[in-house]
Amino acid sequence: MFKKILIANRGEIAVRVMRTCREMGIDTVAVYSEADRRALHVRYAGQAVPIGPAPSRESYLRIDRLVEAARDSGADAVHPGYGFLSENPAFARAVAEAGLTFIGPSPEAMELLGSKTAARELVRRANLPVAPGTDQSLETLEEASRAAHRIGFPVIVKAAAGGGGKGMRVVHTPMDLESAWRNARSEAQNAFGDPSIYLEKYIDRPRHVEIQILGDRHGNLVHLGERECSLQRRHQKLLEECPSPAVDGELRARMGAAAVEIGRRAGYWNAGTVEFLLDTERNFYFLEVNARLQVEHPVTELATGLDLVKEQIRIAAGEPLGFGQEDVRLRGAAIECRISAEDPAQDFFPSPGLITALRAPAGPGVRDDSGVYEGWRVPLDYDPLMAKLIVWGRDRQEAIARLLRALGEYEVEGVETTIPFFLRVLGDADFLAGRLDTGMVSRILASDGSGRRPGADEVGSANGQPLPGGESALAVMLAASLEMLADGAQSGPKPGSRSETESVWKIAGRCAQLQAWSQPWPGKGR
Repeated sequence: MFKKILIANRGEIAVRVMRTCREMGIDTVAVYSEADRRALHVRYAGQAVPIGPAPSRESYLRIDRLVEAARDSGADAVHPGYGFLSENPAFARAVAEAGLTFIGPSPEAMELLGSKTAARELVRRANLPVAPGTDQSLETLEEASRAAHRIGFPVIVKAAAGGGGKGMRVVHTPMDLESAWRNARSEAQNAFGDPSIYLEKYIDRPRHVEIQILGDRHGNLVHLGERECSLQRRHQKLLEECPSPAVDGELRARMGAAAVEIGRRAGYWNAGTVEFLLDTERNFYFLEVNARLQVEHPVTELATGLDLVKEQIRIAAGEPLGFGQEDVRLRGAAIECRISAEDPAQDFFPSPGLITALRAPAGPGVRDDSGVYEGWRVPLDYDPLMAKLIVWGRDRQEAIARLLRALGEYEVEGVETTIPFFLRVLGDADFLAGRLDTGMVSRILASDGSGRRPGADEVGSANGQPLPGGESALAVMLAASLEMLADGAQSGPKPGSRSETESVWKIAGRCAQLQAWSQPWPGKGR
């Protein structure tokens, strides 16, 4: 087993990896830019090494400095986290050439799956479902135009070398193709150093469902069930849950088998995620493979009882998986919210600044993976993700109730956050019913047509009088809703029936909505 691991990342994921290392008795090394000199991951690590100025291209994306830091610090392995160089085969090779172990898949698997077009071709050869599109990058606008007309509008212009919503544009008509093509290529070049673009058919109202896979170097490969990641903003995930409300045991087995087969054909080991789109008829289509640990991995951990980082480290050390597919069981339900320094009322514009007060939630079934602390200044140089709030419940209803409680406890002052937005999501009837798709966030944000939450007097009234603000509004709505349910008990659904459960959750959702709306939008101090 390794004695010391360098974490080539920052923020909450660096802290999260270090916590598992500490449990395993492994020393840790942090790296930091000038902007992160006082960051939490630097304070938490056993050792910290500076790697350059604030811009990531001069620090966290510098392969030479990261490898030098690992070698000079005496580390014998490198964990890349996610983002930055986590899916860069050149980084994995440089780590190996320095005599160190890269905690991730092989460079060859990363190259094969890192190219979205090559991955699509591999999946098509395996006779697995792929959304209609091109399997080669398109070099000219004329090629893209011919392909788009062959596939049929709407289409998605996508970066061949990346993910996370960068280099991606939805094109509904031929006249929109040129600007989408040029913008996507430019963004892909800036984000991934590769302007290659391909086209894919746009599926109307799809769900984004992904399968976690885990493999060792001895030929063992399993899947750990699915995650529902449909709540997205600009193709970037905001809320994830495990299991998916749309997936039953039969569909899970088919999607899991497909994901494992893709991993086998790619010679994959360590942790990875195979992403699919699920249409309204519950047909699934391959989307891409993320050859790394995902941001949303904690929901799988809570639902399976596994520590994925610990499994990553063991696999990298050459150990076989200690379990088989038949041992994997999903228990209860887990939901994750990404708590970011962004202002939902201003189109999720970044909100950097000094965190003047911070109180994270706690209690049964609540986990807070944070990379910040009170007194820390959130920099503008990096992704604004501050923490991930993850809850577990015996079923989805309990998880939602627990998430509502935890969000109500979460206090952040000094920067705007996404917390009020998530409270609003929990009041959405479609979310409560599990009717999700990738366009849901846009519909929620446009629901009142103003980009802000309505005040309590705009929501409704009690006995003809405007509802008061704050907690009293929530109390009035709760009392009125429970009274309405009681009045209908004689002719309404039987106690304990599915209909009664749905009625109760509509009430809970309305209360959550009112609680969210009772604070000014955006939620200063929330």
